[in-house]
Amino acid sequence: MKSSRFCALVLAAGKGTRMQSDLAKVLHRLEGRPLLYYVLRTARAAGAEKIVVIVGHQADKVREAFPGADLEFALQDPQLGTGHAVMQARPACADYPGLTVILCGDVPLLQPETVRSLVAGHLAAGATVTVLTTEPPGPHAYGRIVKNDRGEVLKIVEHRDATDREKEIREINTGIYCVDTPFLFAALNQVKNDNRQQEYYLTDIVEIARREGRKVQAFLTADYVEVMGINTLEELEKAGDYLRRRAGGQG
Repeated sequence: MKSSRFCALVLAAGKGTRMQSDLAKVLHRLEGRPLLYYVLRTARAAGAEKIVVIVGHQADKVREAFPGADLEFALQDPQLGTGHAVMQARPACADYPGLTVILCGDVPLLQPETVRSLVAGHLAAGATVTVLTTEPPGPHAYGRIVKNDRGEVLKIVEHRDATDREKEIREINTGIYCVDTPFLFAALNQVKNDNRQQEYYLTDIVEIARREGRKVQAFLTADYVEVMGINTLEELEKAGDYLRRRAGGQG
């Protein structure tokens, strides 16, 4: 049985143009604290042995805002997609003996228990890649989880690359993963940028794992708001409402 030890990689390089501000997205404030504060708090509470934050836009400001001694930072410059972002953590994580959990710096409502359950589910299934998924109400522009008849994940299709039939799939990718560390960095070497955005998609590791005969599974979480990424000021406001409700014991 593999160990439940894990390193958390936090993707925090984005600009967040839809936030109508030049401020790095993860520095936007939710209930008085930067978005990234909540993600780091969750990673620590879930038991991450090591935390690596991948920064890009306003990297120095992000570093200054989070002087924690337990944090390492990796710079993504230029920003060429999520797969490229994770590659920047190779020097810090490639030799790490445990699992790697990839978190998003703009998903502040994620709970430590969900991260622990994701890791436990990954180990119990004997998976190489486990994708945290949810089923939000439509319409939306999230990547779809494509499965076979046995419920195994075949691939993740970005919304802009999805066929009409794939767009009907309800289960979506939250951008949060648990991955066997040696496989993660070996697979990223194979990721190509031959898509409309000319970016290196982290989602491509799913198809690489399948091609190698490895197990890829989805871990579904019922609360789609908990795994919501903050992309607009309206979503920031919704997240604030959710936190206040949770603090009040109503949600």
